[in-house]
This record gives sequence, structure tokens and C-alpha cells, in this order.
Amino acid sequence: MRIAVTYENGNVFPHFGHTEQFKVYEIEDGKITGSQIVDTEGSGHGALAGMLSALKADTLICGGIGAGAQTALAEEGIRLYGGVSGSADEAVDALLAGNLSYNPDVHCDHHGHEHHGEEHCHGNGHRCGEDKHGCEGNGGRCQ
Repeated sequence: MRIAVTYENGNVFPHFGHTEQFKVYEIEDGKITGSQIVDTEGSGHGALAGMLSALKADTLICGGIGAGAQTALAEEGIRLYGGVSGSADEAVDALLAGNLSYNPDVHCDHHGHEHHGEEHCHGNGHRCGEDKHGCEGNGGRCQ
């Protein structure tokens, strides 16, 4: 089993299509046996599912992700655990233990439109317009 995680500075990166790195974990007998950080080399939404397939990843942990990317992952046979934040290593440990907190209905739905004064967060203290990442697994809404 290989688990890929959108990755930045040790944490799950909040937007699949803008991730610059994946951390890929090799799993044997339910345990992490190795990991590597792989640069996406500027690949965008459309190419990332193919890249994960080429890396032989069968599972993805990420923050926000759009419907098109979800479809591409499904076509590659990659299981998706979206809406995840925090430490990448801890997320993989939680998945292996069967207690990963994720959002099965994760989506990124505010590409290309104005927010009409409606403020929302991006999970790491950023407000819309301050964050290059674009969205988050919780829909970006302030809690």
C-alpha cells in the first residue's frame, strides 16, 4: 500500500490542485516502512492524479479538492480522504489506526468567483484573499 499526502512543512497542504509536494508513505503489514517527499514540478489539477498513479499511490490524504480532481482520482483507483488538516505523519498514523477524521463530502466550490463580502477562513488563520491556497476541506467557512 502507498499513501500520498499533499504536503507542506510537515502538514497536510490545504488544496490538492496547488500542492507543490506529496509525501508518499510505503505501508506494509499496517505499518509505515518508508517515506519520501516528491515535488509536483508545477503539475496542476489535471496531471496530479496521473502523477499519483505513476507513483503507485492507492490512497490520498488531502485538504480541499475539487470535483474534477476527485473524478480523476477515482478513475485511477485512488481512495480519497479529504478535508484533513494538521500533521501529515499523524494523519497517516490515524488512517492506519482506523480513526482518521476526514470529510467524505469534501469539495472546493469557490474557484473563480467573488465572495461578495462574505468572510471565510482557510484553516490556518488566513482569510480569503490572504491565502494563495484557495480552499480548505471544511469549505473554508469560519467556525
